[in-house]
Amino acid sequence: MGGKYRITGDKYPRMRRPRRRGKLILAATASVVALGLAGWGTLQLIDVFTGGDRTATAADHKTDCASAKPSAPALALPKPAKITVNVYNATPRSGLAKKAADELKKRGFTIGEVGNASAAYDKKVAGTGVLLGAPSATKGSFPVLGAQLQGAVAKTDARKTADVDLILGTQFKAFSTPRSAAAALAALSDPSPAPSC
Repeated sequence: MGGKYRITGDKYPRMRRPRRRGKLILAATASVVALGLAGWGTLQLIDVFTGGDRTATAADHKTDCASAKPSAPALALPKPAKITVNVYNATPRSGLAKKAADELKKRGFTIGEVGNASAAYDKKVAGTGVLLGAPSATKGSFPVLGAQLQGAVAKTDARKTADVDLILGTQFKAFSTPRSAAAALAALSDPSPAPSC
C-alpha cells in the first residue's frame, strides 16, 4: 500500500485515543480522601463508644473508687426482738391475729397485745395491713416489720411508747417468706452496693 498510509521511519499510526492523566489523578485523590474520611469516622465512633478518656490512668480509677460514697446512708435497724408488736385483726376471719402473732414470734419479734382491731379500723383496712406507731418508728420498727408484710401502709399517731401496731387487712394472706424478708432487710441496711473497682 502506498500513499499517505504508508509507514515510514519511526512513526506508527495511533490506534487509540491519547491518555488523559487528569482523570486518573482525580480518581486516585478522591479514593484517598474517601478512605481518610471513613477511617476518621471509625475512630470517632470508637471514641464515642469507649468513653474517649484516654488520659485517665489506673491510679485515677482507684482514686475515683476510693472516693465513691454510697448514695444513701445505711439505716441502723433494730433487731426484731427489740420491737414489740401489737397484732390486731381488722378482717371478718376469726383467729387471724393469733396466727399472725405466733408467726411473728417465731421470727423473733416480741408480741404485745393480740385481738380485734378498734372500731376506727375494724373491717376498714382494704390492703394487706397497716403499721401504726410513733413518728420515731418510721426509721426503725416500720422498715423491719414492713419487710415481713409486703404492701403494708405505715401511719403514725401521737403515742409516746415504742410499740408498733400491726392491723391486718382483708387482703392479708401470709407474711413474706423468711428468705425474702431477710433480703429486704439486707437491702435496707446497705442500700447501695459497693462500687466495682
